[in-house]
Amino acid sequence: MAFQILLNIAIAIFWMALQSEYTIVEFVIGYVIGLGVIFFLRRSLPQPFYLQRVWAIIKLIALFVKELVVANLDMIRVVLSPKLNVTPGIVAVHTNLKTDWEVTILSMCITLTPGTMTMDYSEDGRTLYIHCIHVKNTQEVIDDVRNNFERAIREVTK
Repeated sequence: MAFQILLNIAIAIFWMALQSEYTIVEFVIGYVIGLGVIFFLRRSLPQPFYLQRVWAIIKLIALFVKELVVANLDMIRVVLSPKLNVTPGIVAVHTNLKTDWEVTILSMCITLTPGTMTMDYSEDGRTLYIHCIHVKNTQEVIDDVRNNFERAIREVTK
């Protein structure tokens, strides 16, 4: 990925030199041309096209922000309600993520979302114990973690 980004920047700088104008507009035009060149050469490069990973990172950040907003609204509802109507619980979520880095990102996304917290993990580091403020169905919580955060993290790291 780093090689492709550097190649793209080099193409953009080369484009600016050919145009004899060193402006941001010429750099952007050269960068877009570089994207096209790298896209057409993607089969001969050892790594996949780098914008796929950039797009996956943007989707992961958007998913986290969406979950953060929804969880904050839920916490506001819990705090402002006159009657405490929560069903807390601890759920063991076995993850299919391969590296410690991926599991750490998953754990941080869960902990930073209000109403959930990663409390512990298993010896092999692949099972997370998550405390949730609302646990009506444990399988629903497990599926939510797997279908949202875990899937998005796998897209980023593949």
